[in-house]
Amino acid sequence: MDVFVYGTLTEPERVGSLLDSFVFVGPATLSGLRPVEGRYPTLAPGGETAGRLLRTDEIDALDAYEGVDDGFYVRVAVPLDAPDGHPDEATLYVGDPDRLDADATWPGDGSFRERVERHIDRADIAVRLDRGPTV
Repeated sequence: MDVFVYGTLTEPERVGSLLDSFVFVGPATLSGLRPVEGRYPTLAPGGETAGRLLRTDEIDALDAYEGVDDGFYVRVAVPLDAPDGHPDEATLYVGDPDRLDADATWPGDGSFRERVERHIDRADIAVRLDRGPTV
């Protein structure tokens, strides 16, 4: 699974302490969501976020690290713009601003997960694997 990471999980040492098997595919950009600082980094509607594309099958370990079961972050899928041979989607984690003391607002009603998923469905949000110069 390809996961867009933008905070502490961009650090190879941190990822290596969590996962047995992973590879950084390359630098990537998330369009449509911007980084927001809180107790931990999260995302808010609008803007862009620089990060990395991480490939691993150990999604349960990432869910545990991000506190998905405790409601700190939700894992969602967004379209991935990458060369052939890559999946069509990337996964990313969005932290609940109320739980993380972050200055971010997600539009609409319902649970945090519902508001994030609805916004992603309606807005032009995607991850682009950044390509280096061609030689």
